[in-house]
Amino acid sequence: MGLFQRGSIWWMRFNANGQQVRRSTGTDDKKLAQRILDKVKGEIAEGKWFERLPGEGKTFEEMMDRYKAEYLSLKSHPKKYESLVKSPLSFFGGYRISEITPSLVSQYKTHRRQAKVALNRELSLLKVVFNLAIREWQWAKENPVSMIKLEKENPGRVRYLSDEEFDKLLNECPDWLKPIVMTARHTGLRKENILSLTWSQVDLFRKLITIEHTKNNERISIPLNETLMNLFKQLSKVRHMNSPYVFCKPEGSRYHSSLNGFWKAVKKAGITDFKFHDLRHCFASALVQKGVDLYQVQRLLGHKSSAMTQRYSHLSPEHLREAINRLDSTKIAQI
Repeated sequence: MGLFQRGSIWWMRFNANGQQVRRSTGTDDKKLAQRILDKVKGEIAEGKWFERLPGEGKTFEEMMDRYKAEYLSLKSHPKKYESLVKSPLSFFGGYRISEITPSLVSQYKTHRRQAKVALNRELSLLKVVFNLAIREWQWAKENPVSMIKLEKENPGRVRYLSDEEFDKLLNECPDWLKPIVMTARHTGLRKENILSLTWSQVDLFRKLITIEHTKNNERISIPLNETLMNLFKQLSKVRHMNSPYVFCKPEGSRYHSSLNGFWKAVKKAGITDFKFHDLRHCFASALVQKGVDLYQVQRLLGHKSSAMTQRYSHLSPEHLREAINRLDSTKIAQI
């Protein structure tokens, strides 16, 4: 039994059940590697080392392949998630699941931080996959990613238009684009959810739009205000009988996600630094400025946590002032 190095990582060499075994310790710290080896020696002596899970020997590639086959296909935007899988596969590709330790994940974190990428998204995906390997597949006992702290992120940009700017933008949009822009402004839905919207998702009787799979793979229902009710009633009268889509081309196919007409309208309206996704910010910002509390805005946007919604909190000073002014009614001694 002993330790040896491959690159900067210490590996263990020991005999178990008459066979020589080589395993990575996942660390470049020799003292820590020695403690890991000592623990393995103790488990072998107690007979615990041979208590293996069904997934013993499974590789990281096999784990990711199963995730892609069973879960990635259910995502509303599977291609976006496929891009998140590439880098982890490149880094952990030569390891078995049992060889991936928190120390190794920390090395991956350092490696990817230098590339200036969306590291938290990659770590979150890895955490989800390891949880599946533990709870559903019984391929692992512990999640090495759960012990790794995520990077601190900026709250993100908030770009929205005044009512006057929005009217200018809408006036420059071609007729086919105006209903799409109006729907984004009054629902806060993402572009893909709007362009793929079908009439089966629109309930004019209950005044609801229901999206089965959002970016977070959750179901969300958005109430229709009077502006959109009037719009959708008009669209329903001239809908394409052979197309399921609410917004479709003359032949019935859905619009391409590039929406070149939108960029042209933005330019003609003299608006700068504004993307289609910013219509979502327009929706949220308008709600907050009109006194709608952040929890309701969070529900309407489909955010899993309040962290993303907090970026709009600075837009409600008068709403906060009303809360502070309630202290005036408190009976306390005056100075």
